Amino acid sequence: MRVADFFCGGGGFSEGFRQAGFDIVFAVDKWEPAVKTYRGNKPGVNVIQDDVIRISQLPNDEFEALVPDSEVIIGSPPCQAFSHSNKSGNADKSVGIQLIEAYLRIVARKKFKEKSILRYWVLENVPAVKDYIKKEYTAADLGLEGEFVLRPCGGASGKYNAKYFGAPTNRKRYLCGEFPAPIKIKDDNNLTTLQMVLDSLGDPLRKDNDFVTDINYPKLSIRCQQVTDQHYLYELADFECKTARRLKQDKGYMGKMAFPENTLKPARTVMATMSASSREAMVLGYKEGRYRLPTVREAACMMSFPIDYWFYGDSKGTKHTLVGNAVPPKMSYAIAKAIAIAENVPLPKVYPRIKHDRNVEFYNLNGAVFNMKKEIPRRAVAKFKYHVPYMIYDAFRVELTNYHSDFEKREFIWNAEIHYSQGKEKAKIYLPSMNLHDIPDVYHSRIIEFLISICKKIPEMNTFQQVYCMTSEQRERTSWIGPYELLDYIKKFIDDYIDADEQKKSIPIREEPDKLPLAIAVGYYILSNIISQMGGSK
Repeated sequence: MRVADFFCGGGGFSEGFRQAGFDIVFAVDKWEPAVKTYRGNKPGVNVIQDDVIRISQLPNDEFEALVPDSEVIIGSPPCQAFSHSNKSGNADKSVGIQLIEAYLRIVARKKFKEKSILRYWVLENVPAVKDYIKKEYTAADLGLEGEFVLRPCGGASGKYNAKYFGAPTNRKRYLCGEFPAPIKIKDDNNLTTLQMVLDSLGDPLRKDNDFVTDINYPKLSIRCQQVTDQHYLYELADFECKTARRLKQDKGYMGKMAFPENTLKPARTVMATMSASSREAMVLGYKEGRYRLPTVREAACMMSFPIDYWFYGDSKGTKHTLVGNAVPPKMSYAIAKAIAIAENVPLPKVYPRIKHDRNVEFYNLNGAVFNMKKEIPRRAVAKFKYHVPYMIYDAFRVELTNYHSDFEKREFIWNAEIHYSQGKEKAKIYLPSMNLHDIPDVYHSRIIEFLISICKKIPEMNTFQQVYCMTSEQRERTSWIGPYELLDYIKKFIDDYIDADEQKKSIPIREEPDKLPLAIAVGYYILSNIISQMGGSK
């Protein structure tokens, strides 16, 4: 059966169909590295670099001349606009909707034309896209002539997770169209884990040339040094690790994430950008007390690409984007397999090796050297907003911020605030004028001693801003500490002198919110007094 692939990317969606013995006859993507990667791994397929929206709107004779008929159409319109990781799900959806409608327009033109041979079609995207795909589209909805109605969300349409089809990644996706339901081959008791991926490939800097067996395709083995984009190290600097750890494990009300990654489960969703100092950073432990990012090959194996699949980018970042934006081949193979079974078409008994197009230039990351990143100073007007770390009780937290500064005039104001909950409906900020006598007497002497000692390390507000903008190394050469260090000191003081159970107990205060957990009250009292010493109002 013939397949046409729209928004083909680097070829992940097509790869599953190739492995199932389908004939890929046409593919299109707008991004040049994706087209190169597709062409390099699937020589003989007519893959073009073009705009799918433009193609969908071509006059009929031009459209039919360019897009061949096929029994199957697959497509994965770019999903960034619909992802919850993009502006917390509030990104502009208009372009994403246009891309989806362009794909549906192509499907409709092939499905409802005279003597159509189209039997199956599939759209893949992030789960949130479901809310933006209508149950039915008339010809007029798609800017076409005719009386037909296209219904994308029937049959086997629904949310699927790639891990249940053999991919070592917890990647949830929404599939819709007309296709038989793919059959799961895994359950929660026998999933392929991240550790299995790492063990199969070995240390990125290994020098031997033994055979490497693909964790996803056990009958595929190649020599270690022939595995592309694997033999290099991207190690993280200490400041990157600190940032990533803080964002993962102490990001306000967002849930804690493992640091480093929990390798005993399938990998988290592989992202298109392999960042280091972010909440979504995929950080791996490396040797004793060291950390690194996954190699391109490790990420590709997490996505279930075979180890003989090459990614034709001219940089590490481009290659990671090719991998992270793809449809996991194991998931697409499950769809292709379901179609083959429905059509009574036999499946190949062994994995069909890839024959690369040697005319497509390939850059291999093996042997590349990536120097550990050096910390650079922050911009002089860098903003700060963070709470006393790992201290949220009854939805309260104590925050230090410079958000009320006049950044244009570079007049910096630091404030202590009590934040309650989150969201537009529940979130509140309290600024009570607390007195030491609001806190139980037993802690008074310790608090006074701490304030005397810590205030010696805190400059006035503008200098505090300068200290904040320094690198860690620069700060070590001064007698001052910055805002992160200040919050760490406050947390350590509270843990050292207040029992863990006592920290959570509420005490009354004279102003709103009328009562606070003891640790929150102490933290806020200390921080607000330090702010007063810096030149602010108590």
